[in-house]
Amino acid sequence: MLQYNPLDCLPAAEDLLEPDNAPVNNELQYSILSLLKAILAFVWADRMDWFFGVYMAIYQHYNQPPIIPDGFLSLGVERFVEEDLRLSYDLYEEERVPIMALEVLFDQLRGEYSTKKQFYTQLEVLYYVIYNPLRRRTPTLTVYRLVNGKYQLQPGNPVWLPEIGLGIGSEMGTYQGIRREWLYWYNEQGKRLLTPEEQVKVLAERLKSLGVDPDSLV
Repeated sequence: MLQYNPLDCLPAAEDLLEPDNAPVNNELQYSILSLLKAILAFVWADRMDWFFGVYMAIYQHYNQPPIIPDGFLSLGVERFVEEDLRLSYDLYEEERVPIMALEVLFDQLRGEYSTKKQFYTQLEVLYYVIYNPLRRRTPTLTVYRLVNGKYQLQPGNPVWLPEIGLGIGSEMGTYQGIRREWLYWYNEQGKRLLTPEEQVKVLAERLKSLGVDPDSLV
């Protein structure tokens, strides 16, 4: 009798495709973008004029298909804090083009250097950031700035983004117990901004220096 194992017929994780035929985003991609968002939420805690989207559809018009950046940053928009938050980013309602689009690459390309780059150019997104950690002979992080309708590569790591008031770069670090190269935000002097985990440790050390046991405050 033919032995049938349904598991033999299932695709491997790397073979799964989304409806647009792009590989399903992996856990590391989410973690990289979530770290950037978490740092912003800490350093911009008092600001209510920004939004960092992760895998959220951007609709240029309600009857046109959206484009979905891995991440994007918008300034001058309302920061929703109520229960439902944003379901999508609709340009015809927000009336603000994202100031930065970010793509994190693993495995095959999904138009990051062609269709998406062209879309961001037409949309006049000021900064286009591509992070490809699998690169070995070229920099893993490339930052482009829109100048006269064309994206120009910006030198350095980190790269200062004056219109945002922060820099973006990559370096080795530990986040959620995982040590690898991560993307971080930086100040104008090139100093990396601390992650929420690091901020907690710094606060704990300060309390200890004052003779206060951090655990006693819980």
